[in-house]
Amino acid sequence: MSSHTSAEDCLGWAATDSSGFLSPYKFSRRVLGDYDVSITITHCGICYADVIWTRNKHADSKYPLVPGHEIAGIVKNVGSSVHRFKVGDHVGVGTYVNSCRQCEYCEDGQEVSCTSGSIYTFNAIDVDGTITKGGYSNYIVVHERYCYRIPDNYPLASAAPLLCAGITVYAPMIRHKMNQPGKSLGVIGLGGLGHMAVKFGKAFGLNVTVFSTSISKKEHALRLLKADKFVISSDKEQMEALSKSLDFIIDTASGDHPFDPYMSTLKIGGVMVLVGFPSEVKFSPASLNLGLRTISGSITGGTKVTQEMIDFCAANGIYPNIEVIPIQYSNEAIERVIKNDVQYRFVIDIQGSLK
Repeated sequence: MSSHTSAEDCLGWAATDSSGFLSPYKFSRRVLGDYDVSITITHCGICYADVIWTRNKHADSKYPLVPGHEIAGIVKNVGSSVHRFKVGDHVGVGTYVNSCRQCEYCEDGQEVSCTSGSIYTFNAIDVDGTITKGGYSNYIVVHERYCYRIPDNYPLASAAPLLCAGITVYAPMIRHKMNQPGKSLGVIGLGGLGHMAVKFGKAFGLNVTVFSTSISKKEHALRLLKADKFVISSDKEQMEALSKSLDFIIDTASGDHPFDPYMSTLKIGGVMVLVGFPSEVKFSPASLNLGLRTISGSITGGTKVTQEMIDFCAANGIYPNIEVIPIQYSNEAIERVIKNDVQYRFVIDIQGSLK
């Protein structure tokens, strides 16, 4: 099947310099290949990655830059060799859109760890030499391998944040067996990632403690998200009361913070997983060695576990807490993300506002 033929048939919003300011931008997507899926984007979540690359925080931004890697939409066309999807299917696209497909990780469905490096959904150089452009746009063309089926009864707006925020906490929780009912989980930070870790923890039957520096999040943590306990991490007495009580911790905080106080709350042999990116990680070797503890890192997840997570959410009625906005509000929304002023994920209504 042929795809779109006009030179600039995709409408998006892009940053054109390190100010990160987003404005309308027309560009062309690649022609539909035999194994490609063309997707009408209905919704796109706003992730902190959008802040990092629109504002050139890593000094590698390729402008004009169209951000967005929490993509949900509807299949509008498929290549001649595509068998997994058909026109009208609800699908998602996450943080990467390509990989080598030959290394041991790709063969095991862990494309996110591709030895050649997975190709990110935006601001990356694709195999054809073009720069990938993300979900702040009205459609995208992606190889079927990197698309996920979203059950028809699961809202597309809710599905979008699963593709980064959701899978970033779900994948390490599964890897480290944080799905054993009756065990105890600590969640550091209650943002887009942290609130999903709480939801998954409760769905897995865990006893969940939320760590935060902000007392204002207590009611939300306990009443809205149904956490079992809320602890102000700067309160030494509260922290000491938890000594050696937790089986697992998932640390979603990207701001710099001490590690020893949290590690002291882990039981002997406990596991702490870091999914945030503070500027450094410092802890006493005694925190690790004397407690026989493990500290582990993680990013998002491969295609296999991502599809499993989407299906798990649909089967168990797990939905991110979202604030749906028009794309015209995206600059203000990104400013609010920087200030941590969102409960808990902005989702752009692409189909309803990008005209």
